[in-house]
Amino acid sequence: MAAPVAVAKTSGGNAAFHNFNNDFAHITDPNERRRLALAEIDKAPFGWYHVRACVVAGIGFFTDSYDIFAINLVTSMLGIAFFQNSKSKGTIPTNSDTAIKVATSGGTVLGQLGFGYLADVVGRKRMYGLELIIIIFATLAQALSSPSRSISIVGLIIFWRVLMGIGIGGDYPLSSIITSEFATTKWRGAMMNAVFAMQGIGQFTAAMMALIVTAGFKESLMTGSKASTCTGVCQLAVDKMWRIIIGFGAVPGCIALYYRLTIPETPRYTFDVARDVEKAGEDASAYLKGKAEGTPDEIQRVTTMVQSSAALEIPKASFKDFIAHYGQWKNGKILLGTAGSWFFLDVAFYGLGLNNSIILSAIGYSGGSNMYQVFYRTAVGNLILVCAGAIPGYWVSVATIDTLGRKPIQIGGFAMLTILFIVIGFAYNHLSGHALLALYVLAQFFFNFGPNSTTFIVPGECFPTRYRSTSHGFSAASGKVGAIIAQVVFGPLRTRGAKPGATGKDASPWLNHIMEIFALFMLAGLLTSFLIPETKRKTLEELAGEVPGTANYDPVIAGHRQKNFEEVSAEGANADEKKEVGNSIA
Repeated sequence: MAAPVAVAKTSGGNAAFHNFNNDFAHITDPNERRRLALAEIDKAPFGWYHVRACVVAGIGFFTDSYDIFAINLVTSMLGIAFFQNSKSKGTIPTNSDTAIKVATSGGTVLGQLGFGYLADVVGRKRMYGLELIIIIFATLAQALSSPSRSISIVGLIIFWRVLMGIGIGGDYPLSSIITSEFATTKWRGAMMNAVFAMQGIGQFTAAMMALIVTAGFKESLMTGSKASTCTGVCQLAVDKMWRIIIGFGAVPGCIALYYRLTIPETPRYTFDVARDVEKAGEDASAYLKGKAEGTPDEIQRVTTMVQSSAALEIPKASFKDFIAHYGQWKNGKILLGTAGSWFFLDVAFYGLGLNNSIILSAIGYSGGSNMYQVFYRTAVGNLILVCAGAIPGYWVSVATIDTLGRKPIQIGGFAMLTILFIVIGFAYNHLSGHALLALYVLAQFFFNFGPNSTTFIVPGECFPTRYRSTSHGFSAASGKVGAIIAQVVFGPLRTRGAKPGATGKDASPWLNHIMEIFALFMLAGLLTSFLIPETKRKTLEELAGEVPGTANYDPVIAGHRQKNFEEVSAEGANADEKKEVGNSIA
């Protein structure tokens, strides 16, 4: 095997913009260069480049959450705008309502699996931004949709929401792993959690937009006493309202699009999958300087790539290697733990929303003497619920995730949710409206200061780089399958045995039994959580089993098949000494 060529030094560098390239210019071993370059990212002090990464990824999740939550506020408007007839009387049919909401989750599953796989095959950079383009296009298409004689509004919206769901699904693995692979080890959990916590801000903004457009069309809405009488200017106002609410979801995506399209490839992907040592080193340096990407000398880059690619110890990604990796129980159980806990979580997380109408009624934010009051109370009621439970839970998790750890938060969250659902389910018919509200808010808090946050974070950390995106996408898709089950199975089951025209709790006679079933799902989530590792303050390479001398170390995963443990450990122990000697020579 040919020895890797030495790297040429480059000019430039000062106290503000350190020249990392020259730090490693004397090192010919590509594995050592990889270790040192990634260590610079792992140990970098928290700076504006980290904030920028969180904001760019977080705006995507803001958009995702806004689009998903907004449809819950919009479907009643669609009933008035398109189902104003003697049969429906301004109310969208239940099957159509469910189909529109499930369409997004169905598309999301496809996006999570497809984008997750492609990000491991063609790269994070090439896929990042594409999912946002899909979301923006599908969002605007929804807002401009109108029915014709050949197709209904429901069919149109379902089509565009499936497409939008594919884009939303792609955002899950991409935003998670890009943030993870660029983050400093010390605050990686907080950075990833801050990205995910933008979901709460997205829900808040959707309810706020509904409130703003309701206030804007107040005079027109007040002409309709109820959905069936909201015609003329009232119906026209509602038709404009839902289009504005949906269409606004494209605005933040447009703002973030440029920054997503211009991010550098993550050095970990470039090292481990593309196996381009020169480019990876330059990209690591560029990221820490706040630049879009590194610009290595192309001749040097190609020469080094040809000579050093085969010397890299990390195994190449392949279907055979994928099966061999996850065929081992110690690796397969982690994927089972991340996918299983996300599945059990989302069944109850989306199912808890079945209580919304009852909760809003309990706090006096449902119904009204005219359509203005109906839409106003719905918007304000949802704002209260989001601010009371969801948003605090997200940000408490951000503040504690790197001190308490992922696993304790997930296990503690599932334990609390198991207890809460047992209480809600078995005492349902004895609880007052305010007691139910308190339990609902607590459940929302422990969802987000608990498994809803950690199930997103852990899959972005605990898998090897070459399969990280695929594994995260698979775990996330498992969760969305749970969400579909909650909407398709438990939604209709809730009204089993209800009498025609029933309201309040009488309209959902089976809801208490569904809450009891959700308690069982939370217990199952608690058990699967024991399969995942604790990832707090550990490097991604250590979690992947590549670092000699650590508990996770696996010589096969690390590519040390032809070296014994003592040799590799000695190399790791002498690494810092090599760097110091090399720097003094330089």
